[in-house]
Amino acid sequence: MTEMPVIFVSSPIHEDVLTELRNLGTLFCGFGPDAVPYEDIMGEVEAVLLRSGTFTGQMIADSPNLRIIARHGVGTDTVDIPAATARNVWVTNTPGANSRAVAEHVFALILSLCRKVSIAFARTQNGEWAGDRMALTGVELNGRTIGLLGLGNIGRHVARIAEGFGMRVLVTDPALRQGSDPSLHLIPFDELVRESDILSLHLPLLSSTRNIIDAAAIERMKDHAILVNTARGGLVDEIALVHALRNGRLGGAALDVLDAENADMTDPLPHNRIPLTEFPNLIITPHVGGQTQEALMRVGQIATDAIRCVLEGSRPDCAVNDVSSGVSAADHRITA
Repeated sequence: MTEMPVIFVSSPIHEDVLTELRNLGTLFCGFGPDAVPYEDIMGEVEAVLLRSGTFTGQMIADSPNLRIIARHGVGTDTVDIPAATARNVWVTNTPGANSRAVAEHVFALILSLCRKVSIAFARTQNGEWAGDRMALTGVELNGRTIGLLGLGNIGRHVARIAEGFGMRVLVTDPALRQGSDPSLHLIPFDELVRESDILSLHLPLLSSTRNIIDAAAIERMKDHAILVNTARGGLVDEIALVHALRNGRLGGAALDVLDAENADMTDPLPHNRIPLTEFPNLIITPHVGGQTQEALMRVGQIATDAIRCVLEGSRPDCAVNDVSSGVSAADHRITA
């Protein structure tokens, strides 16, 4: 009788996906009442479904049976891909599976700022109904310019939604050539920063994109502009952002991601020691852009399919690296 492969899931995912994973092998979870630390089972694990946290080269080296790290999402900057490739470990992601959910969250954040929803709700919570309604006067999206820094799957969904609001859409993406898509208004980065009423970020976090929105970029933005980041926290110099908000250089900011994401949301920007109540025009959500029932199911299913392929000895879809094909399913497993 063949021993079932050991599968580890780092963080909560859709319950239906967990059920499917249990059919593939012996499942251990790094969350919940029966949580098992990865270190306790890393000598046996063959597949990891990684939703949050990092997977370092040392973890890969200490996991002799590991065959796949399936990211529950599109970003792979939390995985040491060169180390995985060197040890014939597949790394996969789920491009496009949560794009619509994140794009809708972009507009949830934009509308909350433009219509001062959180401020108005705070007032009603405090029993203020009549109050100073002029202080709650918002702005309409129709006729405003939204700038998209990056135009992957999420950015394209955002563009379509923005057009539905009657917005002017500008795009900067180094991967796109001028004229490659006549429907797009492609412009240089500096022009995008200057022209946007709302600047929404949709780039991966690379050495070339870290802090791409720095103090100099913020200084070139309109003083009423809103910055939205649902991509990666490291794209924004958060110290410069806080300084700009404090000095009235921006109309507002909405962040679903932080450079150092912290479960303690009472101090979400720890290096600034700034209470959220100081900035009524700042909204921070705890990386929930893709957190819809539909997206969780799609993302989990794609990650599970990749795990199934590798456990069966096949090449997975959505692989972000290319490992040796000389390691078979039977040969890879190390037995005691």
